[in-house]
Amino acid sequence: MNRNGIREMMGNHPVIKKWLDYLIMNQKLTRPRWYIRLLAPLYQERGKGAHIYRTVRMDTPPYRRFKIGRDSVIESYSCINNAVGDVIIGDESIIGLHNTIIGPVTVGNYVCLAQGILVSALNHNFENTDVRILSQGVTTSPIVIEDDVWIGGNAVITAGVHIGRHSVVAAGAVVTKDVPEYSLVAGVPAKVIRDLRNNAIH
Repeated sequence: MNRNGIREMMGNHPVIKKWLDYLIMNQKLTRPRWYIRLLAPLYQERGKGAHIYRTVRMDTPPYRRFKIGRDSVIESYSCINNAVGDVIIGDESIIGLHNTIIGPVTVGNYVCLAQGILVSALNHNFENTDVRILSQGVTTSPIVIEDDVWIGGNAVITAGVHIGRHSVVAAGAVVTKDVPEYSLVAGVPAKVIRDLRNNAIH
């Protein structure tokens, strides 16, 4: 059964969904069970020359898509999680040390993520004050990082953000809104401070 078939079955049959989810995911640790992790190279899509360091935590159950393109690298101690949305990484991109990516996230080609970056398309629901936050479920909003983007160390990219091509996110920035292409953004929350095409300062 392919990935779409698993997703369709899980969506249409709540009892089967619960059973499959239990078999695939460790409910307490919220990560794929050891035998699923062993099988991961069989269902993950890895381009020629792509490299994922041994210490990377790959929380990639088979009912969502994980793809890493040609000659891309995920460096040590990073965490990739597609349990609630696909994670797609393009060609010749670098995911630096200690990065965390929680889908749905699309990273383009020639993207450089420095160290300690959080890219999370997931938020916990919290509106009902009579229910514990951990019992209210989650929502997701896709993140897109276009081609030729550089994101500095310890930046945070929040759910729903779209970063345009050839943009730079300064170290430590918290990006809560879309970033136009050819922009340099910095700050908390991040704001456009320069247009890279004409070096105009905002």
